[in-house]
Amino acid sequence: MAKNLVIVESPAKVKTIRKFLGANYDVQASGGHVRDLPKSSMGVDVEHDFEPKYITIRGKGDTLAMLRRQVKKADKIYLATDPDREGEAISWHLVEALHLPEDRTSRISFQEITKSAVRAAFKAPRKIDMDLVDAQQARRVLDRMVGYSISPLLWAKIKRGLSAGRVQSASLRMIADREAEIDAFVPEEYWSITAHLRAEKQRRDIVFRYYGSDNKKTDIPNETVCRGILAEIEKETFVLASVKTGERIRKAPLPFTTSTMQQEAAKLLGFSTSKTMRMAQQLYEGVEIKGQGNVALISYLRTDSTRISDEADAAVREYIRTQYGPDHEGGRTQTAESQGRVQDAHEAIRPTNVSLSPVKVKESLPRDLFRLYQLIWKRFVASRMADARYDTLQLRADAGRHQFTASGSSVRFEGFLSVYQVEDEEKAIPASGLKEGEPMICSGIEEKQHFTQPPAHFTEATLVHEMEQSGIGRPSTYAPTISTLLARHYVTKDGRNLFITELGEAVNDVMLQAFPHIVDRKFTAEMESELDGVEEGKVPWKQVIRGFYPSLKEDVARADEMISHIDIQDEVSDVTCELCGRKMVYKYGPHGKFLACPGFPDCRNTKPYYEPTDSVCPKCGGEILIKKTMKGRRYYGCSNYPECDYMSWQKPSAD
Repeated sequence: MAKNLVIVESPAKVKTIRKFLGANYDVQASGGHVRDLPKSSMGVDVEHDFEPKYITIRGKGDTLAMLRRQVKKADKIYLATDPDREGEAISWHLVEALHLPEDRTSRISFQEITKSAVRAAFKAPRKIDMDLVDAQQARRVLDRMVGYSISPLLWAKIKRGLSAGRVQSASLRMIADREAEIDAFVPEEYWSITAHLRAEKQRRDIVFRYYGSDNKKTDIPNETVCRGILAEIEKETFVLASVKTGERIRKAPLPFTTSTMQQEAAKLLGFSTSKTMRMAQQLYEGVEIKGQGNVALISYLRTDSTRISDEADAAVREYIRTQYGPDHEGGRTQTAESQGRVQDAHEAIRPTNVSLSPVKVKESLPRDLFRLYQLIWKRFVASRMADARYDTLQLRADAGRHQFTASGSSVRFEGFLSVYQVEDEEKAIPASGLKEGEPMICSGIEEKQHFTQPPAHFTEATLVHEMEQSGIGRPSTYAPTISTLLARHYVTKDGRNLFITELGEAVNDVMLQAFPHIVDRKFTAEMESELDGVEEGKVPWKQVIRGFYPSLKEDVARADEMISHIDIQDEVSDVTCELCGRKMVYKYGPHGKFLACPGFPDCRNTKPYYEPTDSVCPKCGGEILIKKTMKGRRYYGCSNYPECDYMSWQKPSAD
């Protein structure tokens, strides 16, 4: 009989951890939180110093009963939930719900699910860190107060089903402000001139761009000025006035934090933040690798630190020396500049075993899971490699009093680029046969009109970056915040860009008018700093709540009197209701967008909405639509169904 009970969060971890422990250990999963605040009420006793009212989460009764039976059999109980404040809180809730005896219960944590890390954790058991628990309680209570105080106001003033949140509302304002900035943008005209020049001994032209006149940088604001410059240049001969060579260094990248992983996965792989986190969780908990069983491939995925353990650093450096040569090993270890918010308890995201290269696990992983692991592995290895070195070339050509410049670079030493490629704007330009003072042959001059562009719309990646820079939210909140904004239909996606909806604008307007401090970046960032103070044991958690709730209560009461009802019209489609002839409107339900007749309740006709694509059915030539299975998985089907039964998990070619 097992004498030790180990409780983890996820059932996926059970298989991975069980193989590291002997027969004396039984590993069971709680399935995440077992207690929470009730959904039917705020669940915070305001009259008694904001005491939370926790209840057992519906559906967790059987799990708790099973765990109680296992606890009775065990001599020792180890709580091995995730190594963050959420995991610490889950362990505390398990102690409370299972009435675990203090003398038989220990908390253990590990940054990676490997044999050495797990066994090391058992050698260093500890008590539950109540500062971490209190930090989670403070965030949960604050978010519950904001949501349960403001959401009913939004229901009354706009429509039911809306929500407000401390991080969510500040993020929505960021998107709204960007949209307003784009709408208010006034394009300004400017022109550019390029000259295609080459030396007599060269075969290929070099593209020179207009710099200015009389050795001063000069803008070309309109066509009149452009034509004047061209008229002067036509009378002159181009002369190569300057040839400068130099060296440029591109530093090796830092290993991934949660934020940078989400940004790079979005940019390079096209993943949403929620997809990135979902797959990273699988890699952390363990996946089946042929010949090795269940293997945890990466370290903990929620972190804002770029620190790496000494053991991992030594292992990757040895790998680099062996696989790429000593000259590819980097020198001093770089770390990110502290912004005063980094919680250094965790390492950066890295592979648990650097020798388990992507090529060794490719056959065992689904395509997207492999691509994310490969990205994390390459980034980590590159972070300990030597900087890349470039040879640079800068040229200046004169045409009378006007100057043109060209610049380029070529890789002299790849360094980390042999593992982790980055985009380079500068291309190599032919340098042979160039001498200062020699005339240049001009094969053509081009002028072009341009207009300044507005700021780019947020993507999920750039929004995460902005949230991080502003101090809004923490690594564990970026993806859930964006998912909530999309699920509430405050924001919609077109390609990768995020656009605020009419509903989102209405909610943001109400929040700006009634709760300006909640949607203020600075206030939200300061609140996060206070909550970090709770985590560090510097601030009592209820002190934060006591300072926040009274003003929130006053704002809600004032807003209820001040704000009038806002009518949001449903978006009208071009689909005609076959029962009554009205144009159907778009509605949103638990499973997403659908079509409904606006004649409700007289006409109750509804239809599923399928998002169109630019592809055609390879079987019948019909339009391919994006559909969903009963479990919500996307697939591609023909618009002529049921006459045509074509379906595919992969998008067909647009051809």
